[in-house]
Amino acid sequence: MRALIFDFDGLILDTEMPDYLSWQEVYQAHGAELPLELWCTVVGGDAEADFEPHSYLESVIQGPIDREQIWVTRRKSYLDHLENQPVLPGVQELLDEAKNSGVKLAVASSSPENWVTGHLSRLGLLDYFEAIVTADDVAATKPDPALFLLAAERVGVKREEVIVLEDSGNGVMGAKRAGMFVVVVPNEITRQMDLSMADVRLESLAGISLDDLKKRFR
Repeated sequence: MRALIFDFDGLILDTEMPDYLSWQEVYQAHGAELPLELWCTVVGGDAEADFEPHSYLESVIQGPIDREQIWVTRRKSYLDHLENQPVLPGVQELLDEAKNSGVKLAVASSSPENWVTGHLSRLGLLDYFEAIVTADDVAATKPDPALFLLAAERVGVKREEVIVLEDSGNGVMGAKRAGMFVVVVPNEITRQMDLSMADVRLESLAGISLDDLKKRFR
């Protein structure tokens, strides 16, 4: 094992629960509820998901909504929630150990580059990564394998030399399609998903060492 490829949203930083909570506030303001299982269908980069939160809200309340105003209100709420989110448990320690051991580090994210690099910089993690591959770099995001293949190429390793760390079903599927070994670490949102394609499932990275990952690698 020569490289670790990290997902960003939901794996390094919990951006997914704040997103859900901001939408839930919108729904509740309209006297409705947003089911978690429906929200899960839009997590992880699945552009083909049938669920669209504006349209679903209109169907629930049986009337039109002010989409522009909702976008402004929800975006502010989302960023307010997100501002208080720390790096997820175990991530910093694993990055430190990997860097000190000479393991190459990359990010493969379906989000835009400015989103990923902006948060990594704010969290003090940007300089850990030799490559950051985002939606801006590929024609198709997860579950397409392109992000993972490009990340491996940019750090100069073969696909069979990589462990991918993911949190979502689409991420797991994309990494497996790339022919890579996948460790899934679900969060409160993605625990609802089918993650059975992953090679290993961990409930958290807290207390997980580089050696722990290598022992599971095959």
